[in-house]
Amino acid sequence: MRQSMTGFASGQGEALGLTWTWDLRSVNARGLDIRVRVPDWVDGLEQALRGLITKRLSRGNVTVSLRLHSNGTEAVQELNEAQLDRVLTAMLRIEAEAMARGLSLTASSAADLITVRGVMDAPIQQSDPAEVLAVLVADFGPVLDSFIESRHSEGAALVDVLNGQVNQIAELVSQADAVADARKDEQASRMRAAMARVLDAQDNLDEQRIAQELALIAVKADVTEEIDRLRTHVDAARDLLTSEGAVGRKLDFLMQEFNREANTLCSKAQSAPLTAVGLELKTVIEQMREQVQNVE
Repeated sequence: MRQSMTGFASGQGEALGLTWTWDLRSVNARGLDIRVRVPDWVDGLEQALRGLITKRLSRGNVTVSLRLHSNGTEAVQELNEAQLDRVLTAMLRIEAEAMARGLSLTASSAADLITVRGVMDAPIQQSDPAEVLAVLVADFGPVLDSFIESRHSEGAALVDVLNGQVNQIAELVSQADAVADARKDEQASRMRAAMARVLDAQDNLDEQRIAQELALIAVKADVTEEIDRLRTHVDAARDLLTSEGAVGRKLDFLMQEFNREANTLCSKAQSAPLTAVGLELKTVIEQMREQVQNVE
């Protein structure tokens, strides 16, 4: 089933005198970028979560957050003096650097410092870290399942949009083919008229050279290859959208090929109707390229 790189899931749990809340979300990225925010005292938790996610995902910017509290102590917070010292030291360095550069900073208040992450800590019941690790890893499994399901749901909707855009491209390619075929007689007539004017105006012209130039002009105006390649790309896109595994990078490359052929088609158009079709084709291709960025 096709996955989007956009997803979200949350979960709650309670055990060993602790309560916790999971937050798991992702957006698109070129590769797989995992950011984990968990309490430091649960040794091995970050590595375990990274391992579980890596087995299930190929791409996306994934953020995992865990808020962990002792039962009944969520509202009671204590000053983390070590963190406060680090924050104050950093503030002094920042203020000194700002003054050296002639900048004036707004004074900070105690209320500002309290909001800095880690300055005020909720006390945690120091349960056995190994036992807590096992419980949390087991509880994370269903949250990850829900997260994957949300990416599947987003992916299904995304595939519907992409299939519609592929169909639009296919229809526009057919229109371009029909317009290009209809202009052949008009092109031939213009070329014959141009040739007659040249022959009437000049003596001793090399007719073979003229024929070669006319043949070259005809080749430059022929869009048959571009239309054929666009149809091949349409077939490739449909195959990728129904195939298994991560295909986002392949689709992204294919969109570049689509755009290249559409640009060449427009440059060769030499007629307002074909140019109009080519520009509409480029618009749909760009819209599809934007959607492809979310495909895993």
